[in-house]
Amino acid sequence: MIIKWVVLVAIFTLCGAIGGYFFKQATNDGFQVNKYFIKHLTIGAFFYGIGAILNIVTLMFLPYTIVFPLTSITYVWTLLISYYFLNEIITVKKVIGVTFIIAGSFLLIL
Repeated sequence: MIIKWVVLVAIFTLCGAIGGYFFKQATNDGFQVNKYFIKHLTIGAFFYGIGAILNIVTLMFLPYTIVFPLTSITYVWTLLISYYFLNEIITVKKVIGVTFIIAGSFLLIL
């Protein structure tokens, strides 16, 4: 049963991170409203929306004190997405921070 909720949390946090990525892509040319901007803004909003809906569903079954802190898993996805798709540098401080997020998340669900 717990695996189902862990998977759902992973999915809604991933959706949030993907949404943020597309919001970032929308601003690549500055804040110019054009086809590129609208397309990426729409995709970003879609993923953010799906993530929010799944978050609400999760809140119907798990305590707020568990679900809300687990949204920090979004930072893990964001680190990976920024590294692979935006060629951002992963520093030791970032790795340590994400390690603490993962460790804290495990402590919450045990």
